Formats: sequence, structure tokens, C-alpha cells
Amino acid sequence: METPTNLKSNGSRLWDSLMEMAQHGATEKGGVCRLALTDIDRAGRDLFVSWCQEAGCTVSVDKMGNIFARRPGKNPDLPPVIMGSHLDSQPTGGRFDGVYGVLAGLEVVRSLNDLEIETDAPVEVAVWTNEEGSRFAPAMVASGVFAGVFDLDYGLSRADLDGKTMGEELARIGYAGDADASYKAHPVGAYFEAHIEQGPILEAEDKTVGVVTDCQGQRWYEITFTGVESHAGPTPMNRRKDALLGASRVVDAVNRIGMKHAPYACATVGLMQVFPNSRNVIPGRVFFTVDFRHPDDAVLAAMDAELRAEVDRIASEIGLQNDFEQIWYYAPVKFDADCVAAVRKGVEAGGFSTRDMVSGAGHDACYLAAVAPTGMIFIPCVDGISHNEIEDAKPEWVAAGADVLLHAVVETSRTIADKAC
Repeated sequence: METPTNLKSNGSRLWDSLMEMAQHGATEKGGVCRLALTDIDRAGRDLFVSWCQEAGCTVSVDKMGNIFARRPGKNPDLPPVIMGSHLDSQPTGGRFDGVYGVLAGLEVVRSLNDLEIETDAPVEVAVWTNEEGSRFAPAMVASGVFAGVFDLDYGLSRADLDGKTMGEELARIGYAGDADASYKAHPVGAYFEAHIEQGPILEAEDKTVGVVTDCQGQRWYEITFTGVESHAGPTPMNRRKDALLGASRVVDAVNRIGMKHAPYACATVGLMQVFPNSRNVIPGRVFFTVDFRHPDDAVLAAMDAELRAEVDRIASEIGLQNDFEQIWYYAPVKFDADCVAAVRKGVEAGGFSTRDMVSGAGHDACYLAAVAPTGMIFIPCVDGISHNEIEDAKPEWVAAGADVLLHAVVETSRTIADKAC
């Protein structure tokens, strides 16, 4: 039986839910600060769980704090079609990054209830813990544990800058679940993630929906340069071992590496801690991070080699101790052809303007793609701005993405049932 072509979500209800969730961690500039596993994150999780229960879902939480809200299907033994993203934000984040994918999934469940549609396979909405990696590095750690990229002990031991671990904070806020945090214990029939583009292309080209075919790879590094703290007055310039000077030269090198591999490379130093951070003391130690991204794994490897060579050279020239660690890597991802096709059918059914896209940002879908058929849906964001309090989207974009997601989920649920026969 063909999937109905007139499937529509309730866009105004979805918008209202997004605005209500945005009150948890609301900032003066209209954004959100809802860091992972804070009390504010707990409040957002509690609200989501209450909405899911009202929609008739059964809610479970695994040992990494990932939340799964399940709507039963005709055949409860089939693996579910899961929709999801994250509720945590950047310190100066927006109202749509991550949370849109979660609440679009919830809207699909609510719309299925309204339309009295019983899917062939069960449908679930997932909240993945600490996608942003802002409080606990690396990013996407909980979906990584689920997909078998990291083990559970590694995930729970990730600590913030104050030394608080994810395991401790999950227990503190009441989201240290009992369920096994692995796809082996929680099979996935397919996974879809709806998200704002976080870039300017869709809006600039007047396209409503992006069909995501691939996601670029990433490498994250943590580097500590250690020199000698000394008085800023009596210490001659040629006798200094200035850790901040070394870090500054690496910042320039990172930018040059990114420019060398343009237009697809992205290279960023986004965090730096200077010790002792006193105006009249030569810095003796600097901790900083590097983020490399590229859709071609060979180019990403070349960028890695160039960074390592530059860091070694700079540390040697200044006389610094160099502690260099790559803390995170994943290769570029190609999404499942059938899931991409299901998204295309949803776009065609809704009559939306569209284009294919490669995601420049990392998403939980990148890890899920290794263990289940996976697809992504992009909608525009105003001026392409994200990870910013002024991040914005239009209600019609929000509704369009949910319509496409609804269609893709119903289509894929049917396909899973057909393959099981």
C-alpha cells in the first residue's frame, strides 16, 4: 500500500511547543542557555517527558541519559523508526538547534494520533544527551556510546571544567536510567533527524527543505603548551618561554590550514585557558582546542598531519612542553539511500522547494548511521546563523520540515514491515 500523500502535521502546535521549551534557559537576547545535565536541562527533559506521556508514549531512559518515547505500531516486534536530536544548547545558543529535531519528532507522534494512523513498526522520539559537547567533551558522546563508538565507562567519565562527570550529573538530575545504552539492546529500524541548516544556503537559494545526503568528518584536538611563568618586567624577551605566544602561533597556523584546503575545510580554535592569567606574569601554561572539518577523509588526514607538524615546530622554537591529544574523530558519513529517498518523497508530497546538501555540522545522526539506516532533513535558519542567541527560523519552515518527517516516518515504517515479511 502506498503512503498517503496528504499527511500534514500541526505546524502551529509545533511552534508553540518550541517557544514553550525555549523558556527553559531563556536569555535576554532571545536565545537559550541549556547546558547538558544542568538543572535547566532537567527542566527541559521533564517537560518533554510529560508531553510524550500525554501523547500516549511509553518513556524509557538508558544509562547515558538518552530518552526514548515509544508509540506502538501494528507489529511490536519490529525495530522502531526513531526520530530525534538533542535538548542541550551552547552557552549562547538558539531556540531551534537540536530541540527542533526532538519536538518535530514529538509533533509526528501527535499528528499520527490526530490522523488515527497506526504505523506498521513502532515509532520513537529520542533525546540524545550532550550532543553539543559544550559542557562535556567530546560532542555527541551519548549517541556515540549507543552506537558503540565509545564504551559506557568512557561516556560516564567525561568531565566538565569543574571536574563534574556525566555520570555524577546524570544521577544528580535524576536521569541516570537503567536501560542498556546500546543499539544491540535497543535495535533501530531506521533513524531520522530534522535540524536547522546552521548555514545560509537554503535561505539564500529560497529553498524550504534540504535533503541531506552526506555529513563531513571531524577531528577535535586538545593541546596544552607549558612554558615558564615569569615576571613580565625583568624577564628579557629572548629568555622567555611564553606558552601564550606558542598558542597564538598555532591559532594562526590553524587558520592557514583551513584556508589552504578551502572551500570545504573548516578550522577553528574555539576555547583557550591561560594560566595564571595575570596581566604582569608571562603565561606558563595554555590549554586550547582545535576543530577540523572536511567532507573528504583524505583531506582531513592531511590537515591533521599539517597541524601536528606545526605544533611540534612552534613548541620547539619557543622551548615549550607540548601535550597534544586528538580526543575525537569520525569519518565523513554517507546517509542511507532508502532513507534519503523517503525524505525526497516527503518533499515531493508536500510540494516544497528543495536541494541536496552535505552537512557542515556534526549530528547524532552521524553515529546512528553506522548502526541503522539513517537520513536527515534540513530547514533554513534566518541569515544562516546558529550557535547564537539570535538564531531564528520561520514558522512555515518549521512546519514544512515536520511534514516531510511525518511522511518519511510513515513510509519507512511500511518499508520495514514489508522487508520483515
